[in-house]
Amino acid sequence: MTLPYERTRAVIQTGDFLHEIVQNLELPATVRDQAHRLLRHYPSKSDMHRAGLIEERSADVLLAPVFASSVEAN
Repeated sequence: MTLPYERTRAVIQTGDFLHEIVQNLELPATVRDQAHRLLRHYPSKSDMHRAGLIEERSADVLLAPVFASSVEAN
């Protein structure tokens, strides 16, 4: 089972990976362009942390947070 902080970390690391793809001139332009298009609406690190804070503050017993405000285990 994936925990909210693990999911948050994975989303942030995926964004970092897409940024690396965009900057890697050894990759085909079509691959870099696709990564760039995906990043246009991809959540930033601060977006992810804000989403985690909102979910943690509004979590109830029936619906646990999907994301966390930290990428570290509490």
